[in-house]
Amino acid sequence: MSAGDDDAPPVAGPLREPEPTRRRTPAEEARTLVAAGSLGSLSTLTAEGAPWGSLVAYGQLGDGSPVLLVSTLAEHGRNLRRDGRASLLVAESVQAGDPLDAGRVTLAGRAERPAGAAEQAARAAFLSAVETARDYVGFGDFALYVLRVDRVRWVGGYGRMDSPAAVDYRAAAPDPVAAVAPSAVRHLNADHGDALLAMAREPAGFTDAIAARCRGADRYGLDLWVTTPRGSGPARVGFAEPVREAGGLRAATVALARRARAEAE
Repeated sequence: MSAGDDDAPPVAGPLREPEPTRRRTPAEEARTLVAAGSLGSLSTLTAEGAPWGSLVAYGQLGDGSPVLLVSTLAEHGRNLRRDGRASLLVAESVQAGDPLDAGRVTLAGRAERPAGAAEQAARAAFLSAVETARDYVGFGDFALYVLRVDRVRWVGGYGRMDSPAAVDYRAAAPDPVAAVAPSAVRHLNADHGDALLAMAREPAGFTDAIAARCRGADRYGLDLWVTTPRGSGPARVGFAEPVREAGGLRAATVALARRARAEAE
């Protein structure tokens, strides 16, 4: 035990069994993280077989396969032309806190040149993510590649990691509320502390809660941090149904708050 551990506040759990909730699967986490960005670190193999890392932009196909537009003027472009084995690391943007406690996903497989209709689909996917590429996508030294993923490694932060099967990654859907979740969380904490407290006391089972803050939101529910006279601890509350589109997050949260208040009466 390190110095100061005796002074750490106790971690509290619920006083009664909380309602069952659902979380994003590791495959959904990976798809959501990749869908949220357009910049990653591409690792290729040099002629000598050594790893070579490069910062690249990417788009993605409907199954989450990354689309790359690379030039043979760059070393990674020459590497891919010779050997398609590659991996792409995509990391969550970190504004504060420990950067190693943030999410990231590595996609490994073989980069292939698409042809015909597949090339048109790849071009459209890349330009949708990187609009400025319209200025050079037709240059002769540039080529489109699709990374055919056969291995996935997702890390959600300390203690959260998994290696979902590539077939599960391709079948999973990105979370539609990921882009609006941070603003929703800020709004809940600023204006709806009473609703969060009701959620903590009823569906989450912290019947002695005195305060609650929202720490995250996704298509399936909310993550809370609950304060009680016994200490503080994490809680999870779920929506009645998964949210299908970004605009549905507010309605799902309102319905959850109303249900929590009704259960408290």
